[in-house]
Parts: sequence; C-alpha cells; structure tokens
Amino acid sequence: MSQNPKVVWMRAEEALKEPIRYAGCGLDDIWLASGYETEVVDGEPSLMVRDLDGLHVAIGRYLTQRKKILSGKEIRFLRLQMDLTQSGLARLVGCDAQQIARYEKGHNKMPGPVDRLLRMLYREHLKDPIFVQEFLAMVDDMDSRMTDRQVFDVTPEGWKTAA
Repeated sequence: MSQNPKVVWMRAEEALKEPIRYAGCGLDDIWLASGYETEVVDGEPSLMVRDLDGLHVAIGRYLTQRKKILSGKEIRFLRLQMDLTQSGLARLVGCDAQQIARYEKGHNKMPGPVDRLLRMLYREHLKDPIFVQEFLAMVDDMDSRMTDRQVFDVTPEGWKTAA
C-alpha cells in the first residue's frame, strides 16, 4: 500500500464495503465508498478518513459543479474551506455578515448572482483556472445532475465522485 497521502490505493476489502455517510463535513448527502476505516475509540465508533484535505477539495469542486442552488450548509462548507468569516465573505459578495448568516441558516435563499460568485471565489481559492463564461454556462446546465446523495471514492489520482 502506498504511503503517499495524496495517492492511496484501495485495498481489496475496501471494495466490498458499503458506502458510509460522512457527516464530518457538515453536509447531509456526502457518502464515502472507500478511503476510510472505522475503529472504536474510547468505546465509541470512529471514522478515520485518508487525505481529508483532498476529500474536502473534491467535495467543494462537486458543490461548485453539480448543485443548482447552494444550501445553507453548502455555503458554510465553502466559506470555511476558504477560511473566511461571515464578514469576510460578505465583503467579497457585497452584502452584510447578517445576510450571510441568514443564507447559512436557510432563512433566506442566496440570490443566483451571489451563488455563482461564491462558486467562482471557491474555484479561485483552489487556484483552478476560471473562464467566467464557460463556468457560468456549466453552472446553468446543472439541473439534470442533481441526486439525493453524492458518493466519493478515493482513487490513485485522489478523491473523485463515484460513478
């Protein structure tokens, strides 16, 4: 088995595991097909995820490419991954911190232009090349790909959405 945390080969027994819900990211619909181990720590079941940073990047990319409207939990996830406060994000998108809090709590829906700007900010944070028209066209085409849950799988190239 590779010792490089960026490239982890799946052991044969991992291929037989059922996907497990990953609640550690704060999202309700994220499942892991591989790249994890369960163990008991102090009498409590515990989940150990390999390359956690890589998984969170994969989840963030998924959110920016797949969901039509970001939920409050997804907005919070992306904000925290960018290491921004609510005030910091508010300054970037042109509103106040209380409005960001209302978006994150689900009290208000984030308007489409702000939603798209948040997605672009996250991709820029990852240093992904952003071609604005191409990115916005991709976001506009996302309705047909929504699912109840998204399963992630660790591959030799890193974390990917499972087929």
